[in-house]
Amino acid sequence: MNGSITIPDLAQRIAGVVRQMIGEIRPRLIEAALTGRRGESENLRHTDNFLSEYDLWMHQRYKEVLIEHIPSFVYASEEADPEVIGDEAEPDLCVLVCPLDTSELAVRGLYGYTHVMVYSRTLARPVAAVVGDIFHSIQIYLAARDDSCNDRAFMITADGDEHVLDNPSRTSLSEALVTNYMMRPELRFQPLAEQRKFMSALSVPSPDGKARGRIGVDFGSIGLCHVAAGFSDAMIEFAKGFAIWDLSPGHYILHAAGGTVIDLHGAPIPLDYGLSSLSEIKTAMNRRQRFIAAGNPDLASEIQTTLHVRP
Repeated sequence: MNGSITIPDLAQRIAGVVRQMIGEIRPRLIEAALTGRRGESENLRHTDNFLSEYDLWMHQRYKEVLIEHIPSFVYASEEADPEVIGDEAEPDLCVLVCPLDTSELAVRGLYGYTHVMVYSRTLARPVAAVVGDIFHSIQIYLAARDDSCNDRAFMITADGDEHVLDNPSRTSLSEALVTNYMMRPELRFQPLAEQRKFMSALSVPSPDGKARGRIGVDFGSIGLCHVAAGFSDAMIEFAKGFAIWDLSPGHYILHAAGGTVIDLHGAPIPLDYGLSSLSEIKTAMNRRQRFIAAGNPDLASEIQTTLHVRP
């Protein structure tokens, strides 16, 4: 990595927590995949989502490990109501955690991700975010605010190689790889298939006659991280919308890398998620956001004009 750019201390410590969590959960998930004992539990908070004993274990384990690095904070995990950890009655930092994203696939040994975002309530914005990939060699995507108040994005491999992320895609729609969380047939795949204008624009041949546009599947914040790294060109969500713990860590990382995240009407989605009080945090955790994330504003706008947006 360029020696003149270093990862801020808080982000390094949170990345260390995420690496520790990956190391602890991965053997358990591999065993679940090989034995078929997936530990599914009843999901009382999100009745239509898969919940496993591994989600709940990660929820509790994060709480134990994070306090070693942040003495007091609001813990806002997908799996419980927000709570204050530590001695301060009103800590500045809110730590938003998605303990185990795509857990339905993680217990099959296919894909698994874990997200942490540190949000300053005083600044009304994130100051660090880490998205960990449990099964792949590119293991950590992160962003942080440095001492000069600049947001920087990075990627770290399982071998410890660090890379600055500052060059997302500059391509146009007809040559783009656009991803979508299309796992559920009726709720998500069918609405995607019905976006005829978007599909036609993605299929337009390049000047040499080759049709290079592609649609792919991706998941939660990791999908925005892939855009930040330039591995994919854009990600769209226009059906159900993403919850804050699925969107915001990747949103911040893509922002720090120089990418774009807009709503379906073309307005930029702000980094202020409205997490000023416990009641506001709880409200924010019940909202969903539809969005277009892209490597460049022109591509985001081009996609936006092709989508049929339901009320």
